Amino acid sequence: MLNSLLQRNADWSAERHRADPGYFTRLASQQAPEFFWIGCSDSRVPANVVAGLDPGEVFVHRNVANVVHSSDMNLLSALEFAVDALQVREIILCGHYGCGGVMAATENLPHGLADHWLEPIRRLARAYAIDLAQEQDMEARRDRLAEFNVIEGVRRVAETPIMQRAWARRADIRIHGLIYGLKDGRLRDLDCTVGPGQFLREVAE
Repeated sequence: MLNSLLQRNADWSAERHRADPGYFTRLASQQAPEFFWIGCSDSRVPANVVAGLDPGEVFVHRNVANVVHSSDMNLLSALEFAVDALQVREIILCGHYGCGGVMAATENLPHGLADHWLEPIRRLARAYAIDLAQEQDMEARRDRLAEFNVIEGVRRVAETPIMQRAWARRADIRIHGLIYGLKDGRLRDLDCTVGPGQFLREVAE
């Protein structure tokens, strides 16, 4: 299987060279993406593919169920690099319907370390229990919970000292919450965008 993967890579590289001989030279010379994407690790939701973007156009961080933990140094390091070094202007928090992480968070089954990672989703499920109960079935409730997880993630990113400092120095950066439909391949805006001045508090430079 590895040989097959390497062959597909070789075919892709050759096709890129044929279509655009200077493509890899340009790509290697700099990284200047406009977007920072925080998404789920699910193999069916690759950021570049679902957003129709080429390599070099989006800086990506992915984890199980696109959870934003205030102590996740991996995510925070990527966010800081995206904001301070790459100077991205659009941050996208993207979840998806049919999320296995959300499903695991709502099951009364052991999932090992994932149970610790998914605790914020369980807290959301308790906080929005009345809203979730209005949905017609378990699939719909889980999909609604996936939306709440994205909205909460946008808020948590906005409240990080990284974003607070960026906005204090008047960086024009916005954070958007999107949800992806596995069944139709469409991204949907959850209308929870946060921009400069929102959640802003006094922060030392």
